[in-house]
Amino acid sequence: MEFAIHAGVLLFLLGLGVGAVGTLVGAGGGFIVAPILLLVYPKDEPQTLSAISLATVFFNALSGTIAYVRQRRIDYRSGLLFALAATPGSIIGALVVGVIPRRPFDGLMAAFLAGIACFLLWPAGAERAKSGGSPRHLVDARGAVYDYRVRTARGALYSSVVGFVSSFLGIGGGIIHVPLLVGVLGFPTHIATATSHFVLAIISGTGTITHVLNGSFANGHGLRRTVALALGVSVGAQLGARASIGVSERLIQRLLATALFLVAARLAVAALS
Repeated sequence: MEFAIHAGVLLFLLGLGVGAVGTLVGAGGGFIVAPILLLVYPKDEPQTLSAISLATVFFNALSGTIAYVRQRRIDYRSGLLFALAATPGSIIGALVVGVIPRRPFDGLMAAFLAGIACFLLWPAGAERAKSGGSPRHLVDARGAVYDYRVRTARGALYSSVVGFVSSFLGIGGGIIHVPLLVGVLGFPTHIATATSHFVLAIISGTGTITHVLNGSFANGHGLRRTVALALGVSVGAQLGARASIGVSERLIQRLLATALFLVAARLAVAALS
């Protein structure tokens, strides 16, 4: 019992840090939780760890979304469309992950995270559309004005892929969505992080429900780990959203890329050992 309580406290603290960092960069924290769970629980099945991670992402995204609603930085029109496009893939990904052996899963995760990190550091940067797409005009709670255009059809197409990958890897999709929103669709970074959290809350919730119905949480250990992490990320998300107000867009991207490289390197070692 003492060991279980100690492990629960450590998972809560992990969730606290993950929630803060994940919300700060708009990625939901799954890109941190999923690899760490793979390293800490090397004998568990990918399906179980993916389910725990995705549920953690849901609570992180839900808490972060509440904070971003108060900051008035969410593009609801784009977010609802992208979430709708991503939902079918999130269900399929949660079902498919059960057939992948553990070591190939680790290798896939490492390669994917490294690729996203390289994309974030690509020197070209985002070029916002001057014409085409639907215009957006947002004014946040601090009075900052954001004018940009959104190619909704392209965004919906990307989101359909994001939905699958997010549930399959258990990372929630924010780690993919934010770079796509900023680097390809031209969203301002602060709007991208907030909107990504809104989308994450919907698709990670869908994926988590699929895991529940599929029996991924049948193991009692999985439920206890999820509760401890969920409590931590719910608190950490509020801290991360508050910290994001004073952080520059480029710094957010660099922090995200650095974290990805470190985790990818460690997972690659595990996959090859």
